[in-house]
Amino acid sequence: MATTTTEAPTTTTTAPPVPQRRVTEQPYTPFATVGGITLHHPSARMEHVGFHQSNHEGAQEMTPLPTAVWPFVLESRSRLTGPHSAADMVADPAAEVRAPVSGVVKRAGTYVLYCKYSDDFLVIAPDANPAWEVKLLHIDGVQVRAGDRVEAGITVVAPRPTQLPFESQVDEFRTADPAWPHVHLEVVDPSIPNVPNGGSGGC
Repeated sequence: MATTTTEAPTTTTTAPPVPQRRVTEQPYTPFATVGGITLHHPSARMEHVGFHQSNHEGAQEMTPLPTAVWPFVLESRSRLTGPHSAADMVADPAAEVRAPVSGVVKRAGTYVLYCKYSDDFLVIAPDANPAWEVKLLHIDGVQVRAGDRVEAGITVVAPRPTQLPFESQVDEFRTADPAWPHVHLEVVDPSIPNVPNGGSGGC
């Protein structure tokens, strides 16, 4: 009588795949427009762009462009501004930050974020609408000053974005760990007075 033997199935255990960060490499392409101003990505290596409500009543609603890197809208912050009045642009922490518009620097320097953290900022009067202000926050080592001329996608304004020591709302949408830093951008009509609120980043 013939007998058959069945080998026990072998079990192999493999580690789960390591998530690969979703990165788009682009040559500082435009991501939005507002009031005749075209805004460019600040980095050549972007993960995504999270639009949200600004805490400044003068911040203008941006219109995302098809070339925006993975744009989405963050949950409401219960402010008086629109959902596209600010953008958190998640970028490679090792990549330089370039000017998002062409224009003249109005102000630049260091401030204290949430009364605790050192951060750099930049304010540009854009050529397309010099009465307005294009504001950048969370840049590390700002290297332009008031009166300097900057060109969109060409002028390096900081060597890198600021890596904040706490989790931001946009970090919830990271595609890999650790979360990459983001550059905050908004376009403000300074003729509209701002009413500071609890969500303001200044001290």
